[in-house]
Amino acid sequence: MTQARSQQVCLDATPYYHCVSRCVRRTFLCGYDEQSQTSYEHRRGWIQSRIKQLSQVFCIDICAYAVMSNHYHVVVHINQQQAEALSDFDVIERWSQLHTKPVLIQRLLSNQIKSVAELNAANEIVEQWRERLYSLSWFMRELNFDIAMKANREEDCTGHFWESRYKSQALLDEKALLAAMAYTDLNPVRAGTAKKPETSDYTSVQDRLKALNRGQPTAPCLHPFIGNATHETLAGIPFRLMDYLELVDWTGREFRQGRTSINADLPPLLERLNLTQQEWLKVCTQLERQRATLVGSKASFPSAIAKMQRQRMCGYSLG
Repeated sequence: MTQARSQQVCLDATPYYHCVSRCVRRTFLCGYDEQSQTSYEHRRGWIQSRIKQLSQVFCIDICAYAVMSNHYHVVVHINQQQAEALSDFDVIERWSQLHTKPVLIQRLLSNQIKSVAELNAANEIVEQWRERLYSLSWFMRELNFDIAMKANREEDCTGHFWESRYKSQALLDEKALLAAMAYTDLNPVRAGTAKKPETSDYTSVQDRLKALNRGQPTAPCLHPFIGNATHETLAGIPFRLMDYLELVDWTGREFRQGRTSINADLPPLLERLNLTQQEWLKVCTQLERQRATLVGSKASFPSAIAKMQRQRMCGYSLG
């Protein structure tokens, strides 16, 4: 049975989620469509640009993304604390980048509010917008709706562009976060459309590698790697970027060579996470096939299920 989105996203359980959205009938509406003999490759750039734009509006950090020919992946960190710390003015400014300000909010900004009732109504609108700024559903809605509208205008047609619902998986711990990011970044390599991460177009790993080549510490619009997350003032992914890139590169080579034997060059990051080579390669090829809404160590499942107020949920155990 399909679960309500409110039961799949619970910030008390985890702020990290892996989302997938697919084109209707899984047709290649963002790539080369054999049926119509038409190339829609440029739409992958639309999605990439929209993801980056929304990351500057929403209090939702982009850990990884990959835009394929008929679907896209995005791994996000929902930053509720950031949203709650925004001033009312900041909330209005952010939301107004996407939507026209109603008259009441315009009056609030110009100090034309003259009654308590109007002020309370304006404050309710601002608080509603604040909640939307850390809502995964609203983030995905703004992303998918914009792309669908542009595509329908381009083809002069109406109707659905995306499947009605996006798929989401709660990432309960560091193992799950790392696995979902690598799974996402290696989508083109696994699909055979790219030979290595640096040639994987429309992916976050390519953005991070380009930023390194430019001497930048992190790629614009992407959640940074901060190494060991012991410094409370730093916000980011709790791994070293070079460790992650080494692991992604190694995993991509394993995909191409089709080997599953023990490798002496196994990246040390897997050892620190207590994951075997076989376990890692399995999750990097089968994360979606499991139809799991929870991903993490088996010990993390009971607490997450309780926080999501469910009796049971389908989970993918990483040991």
